[in-house]
Amino acid sequence: MMDTAVEPIEIDLLLEAVFRRYGYDFRSYARASIERRIRQFQALNSIATIADLIPGVLHDEALFSELARTISVSVTEMFRDPFVYRTLREKVLPLLRTYPYFKVWHAGCATGEEVYSLAILLREEGLLDRATIYATDFNESALARAREGIYPLDRIQEYTRNYQQAGGTGTLSDHYHARYGSAVLDRKLRKRITFAAHNLATDSAFGEIHLVFCRNVFIYFNNELQDHVARLFLESLIHGGFLCLGTRESLRFTTVYSAFEELDSRAKLYKKTGAP
Repeated sequence: MMDTAVEPIEIDLLLEAVFRRYGYDFRSYARASIERRIRQFQALNSIATIADLIPGVLHDEALFSELARTISVSVTEMFRDPFVYRTLREKVLPLLRTYPYFKVWHAGCATGEEVYSLAILLREEGLLDRATIYATDFNESALARAREGIYPLDRIQEYTRNYQQAGGTGTLSDHYHARYGSAVLDRKLRKRITFAAHNLATDSAFGEIHLVFCRNVFIYFNNELQDHVARLFLESLIHGGFLCLGTRESLRFTTVYSAFEELDSRAKLYKKTGAP
């Protein structure tokens, strides 16, 4: 029978072990979410207690990789929340157009559907050739899928609806070709994106970024880590740069809130206007 008094201690020890062994810092993730995912992993692997999981994770990198994937699993889709992309098209791209070149950082890109959506948006506005897009995630298996740019064809109908609602100017099929039941994104889109491993909890800021796109990542962090990551974005952005968060996320309770102007409350779009 599970000892409810001991289990939180076991989870603390597991997260500390993961950090010290692999450098992945989940200690400041939202507690309820991470506990649920660890228990799910424990049950799937028929491990009696979380304490029994610790030696395996320390000595078996494959087991750790499976655990990391479970903790960081994300739900994503192309043109997720279409109104967000429409807002970017209306309020951000006209200003990006004034630069001879610009940098975009998509932090927490997961398996890549949303970063390719952003690249398609830029292509349709004639801006892709000016853009350098950095797409980062700490989950190496998710990054590997993102680099491939291959997605199930049975989801394309849903993605096409999103694309149309996002204000797409052509058809989504202009940007992929079908092969063996999969949609393969255009190679020219993939050439504009640099995929790289990056841990928001422990790694440093990028420099001279014009747009940071980080959606549905904050919700997994506690207040302290949210504040750390918000400051990372502030340091990365140029003056006048833009930050787009998930629709359930906000800068309001971070120490950098005063350094941003909220451009669109529904799309959670912010503009850097100063220092906190």
